[in-house]
Amino acid sequence: MLAALAFEAAYQTRVVLHLERAFYLTVERKALVLAFGLAAWVMIGLWLQVYEKLDIGNPRVILRDAARQCGYGALCLIVFEYVFRLDLSRFFLLLFSVYAWVLLLLFRLTAGRIVGVIRREFAAPHYVMVVGTGERAVRMARGLEQSSEYGIRLRCFLSESADAPAEIRLRVPYKVLPIGDLPAILRQHVVDEVIFAVGSEKLAELEEVFLMCDEEGVRTRVAVDFFPHVNSTVSLDRFGETPLLTFSAAPYDEIRLLLKRVTDIAIAAAGLVVLAPVMAAMVILIRLTSPGPAIFRQVRCGLNGRLFLFYKFRSMVQNAEELKKDLEHLNVRETAFKIPDDPRLTRVGWYLRKFSIDEWPQLWNVLLGDMSLVGPRPAVPGEVEQYKRWQRRRLRMRPGLTCLWAISGRDNVDFETWMKMDMQYIDNWSLALDWKILLQTIPRVLTGRGAN
Repeated sequence: MLAALAFEAAYQTRVVLHLERAFYLTVERKALVLAFGLAAWVMIGLWLQVYEKLDIGNPRVILRDAARQCGYGALCLIVFEYVFRLDLSRFFLLLFSVYAWVLLLLFRLTAGRIVGVIRREFAAPHYVMVVGTGERAVRMARGLEQSSEYGIRLRCFLSESADAPAEIRLRVPYKVLPIGDLPAILRQHVVDEVIFAVGSEKLAELEEVFLMCDEEGVRTRVAVDFFPHVNSTVSLDRFGETPLLTFSAAPYDEIRLLLKRVTDIAIAAAGLVVLAPVMAAMVILIRLTSPGPAIFRQVRCGLNGRLFLFYKFRSMVQNAEELKKDLEHLNVRETAFKIPDDPRLTRVGWYLRKFSIDEWPQLWNVLLGDMSLVGPRPAVPGEVEQYKRWQRRRLRMRPGLTCLWAISGRDNVDFETWMKMDMQYIDNWSLALDWKILLQTIPRVLTGRGAN
């Protein structure tokens, strides 16, 4: 968008400047040059990895990267001009490069604040815990408090020593809990990040804690120059003047995740509009064929364990939850509850399940942000309590309507394989993978293959 704005500004400037040589582009030629210029700017940005530095870049690095991107972009346009003999104005190309450089520079210097405002206004609170009680940990905690306007919330301190104080007072008092309580805290509370702000001599003793966070998919940051042996994606960030090593066992690229969210909103909104008449007919059909509400509501676990109200068309009898106890002996899965040819299904419900029509109301969950189109299926809290530690990492990705299991057998996949497929999705996530899964899910759903 900024490059397009710079292009138009450069063109209009060159046109109004009555230089010795007149300059004019037809609509078709202008569109061609603009399209190539935008593609070149984006590809060069990806090559230079400038989009990964939007909110953390050093001003000197931003200055250098913006100049390199615009310089290479102008060079590509010159080559493009010679290949297609477009006879572009050199002054126009110079103006385009300068305008683009200024706009990109201004944007990237303020991108951190923009991301902060977006988080504050539209994102859920971001819960952080600090390991350590010394000066480094307190300084980090004060910085987190100052970032509270951006949605960051400090939960508590975790102590690695027995003689730690019971609480630390900053703006408000924060409890100091033993590091041994971390597994219980992760199970009982929403925790998005754990920051280790202890001396380097103590970090080696905390490697098991790092591994535990890594298995559960909790993002961890280290405030010193120490490199624990974990398998997460590692990146170097800064918080104020403190360097942080970030270990992410789940996708964290905010630009790509934002594009994923935009796609979710667009498709979910369009789906709800298009399917509204059919969904209204489903409501009437369900109400006429069995007693009870047409929409089934249930609490499920979302991103990082956040609870949300999950919607689907009711496919079972009204008292299905009460009958569950009497049917537990028929369960064929280790943790999740699944019965082949479930006797609780209604006649209409069998068809709703087979063709996944019962899932349509979850487009509303996608629109609200509780779910995504693609991601691990949302589990009920009771199932999550039975998860092995490595299985809890699936909570670190926003749950979805479909995922790898849906294109690999759906209900015929056993629980262990299902969990491993979710880990495979998280480890290899990309926007292209999402589209591949969506496109392969459509024929599966239309034919009802793999559904029981």
